[in-house]
Amino acid sequence: MTKPAGVALRRAAVQDAEALAALMAEEAVYAGVLQMPYPTADLWRKRLEPQVTDDNSLHLVAVAEGQVIASAGIHLQAWTPRRRHVGGLGMTVAADWQGRGIGSLLMGGLLDWSDNWIGLMRIELTVYTDNARAIALYEKFGFVREGTHRAYALRGGRYVDAHAMARLHPQPPQLPARGE
Repeated sequence: MTKPAGVALRRAAVQDAEALAALMAEEAVYAGVLQMPYPTADLWRKRLEPQVTDDNSLHLVAVAEGQVIASAGIHLQAWTPRRRHVGGLGMTVAADWQGRGIGSLLMGGLLDWSDNWIGLMRIELTVYTDNARAIALYEKFGFVREGTHRAYALRGGRYVDAHAMARLHPQPPQLPARGE
């Protein structure tokens, strides 16, 4: 996968609150994820503050021409010790940048962190059943459908279904052989 020209990835910062609020204010964006209309920079600032110092999650933004054009993250699901091996994934890309390789760029960064530095065994996500582009991206990176949640979320006055998808680590870390 070639990197889209002029696009850089970096860890999200508290200073991105206004940019993320603007990104999530696009109906074509918030309608595809569990975000609400009319987000504020203060709301995003509160979400970002704990993330920038948390080693248990990675929130990336894609930047082009000085503008945040996409956001994606993996957050450990360690609310119980029995789920420490699991991360939850979320992603959104500005409408004008969809279909241009930004999702693949973000996914590559997240999965490198997850596989090679954190060693997560399982990554989970939900995706609306009518989001064919996102489903194709997730399947390209090894996610499989594990089931369908009926009436999963309210979107525009209608209940919509969502697929539960997950990816198991393709090459889980192994102990070195004796003598290595």
